Amino acid sequence: MKANRITRINALLKREIGNLLFQIMGEEEFDLSAVTVTQVSVGRDLRDAVVRVSIRDHEAERGRMLRLLAKRRAEIQAAINRNVALKYTPRLQFRLDTSVEKGDRILGLLADMEKASAHGAAEP
Repeated sequence: MKANRITRINALLKREIGNLLFQIMGEEEFDLSAVTVTQVSVGRDLRDAVVRVSIRDHEAERGRMLRLLAKRRAEIQAAINRNVALKYTPRLQFRLDTSVEKGDRILGLLADMEKASAHGAAEP
C-alpha cells in the first residue's frame, strides 16, 4: 500500500512541477518548450525528491538551465506547499534526464537499418 501511495505522490508532483515551471520560470530565462519533467522520485520519508528533466535541443545551455531551476527551487517548493496537501513538502533536486534522447537515437538507428534493409532487398 505504501508503494502505491509513493507512486501517486510521484505522479502528482510531476504534474504539479510541470505546471509550475510555466508559472514561475520566465520565457526570457530559457525556452520552456524545451523542458519536460520526465520523472519525480520521492524518498520514502517524503522529505526529498529527485526531479528528472529532459532538455531538448539546447546542449550548450543545459547546465545553465539546470542551475536556473535549482535557483528557483525554493519558489517551486513554496508553490507546491500551497497547492498540494502533504505532511512534508519535499526538497527538490533537479537532474538532467537524457533517456528521451537515447530513445530517439535508437529509433533513428532502427529506422536507418530498416531503410537500408528495404533498399538492399529491392536491388537484385
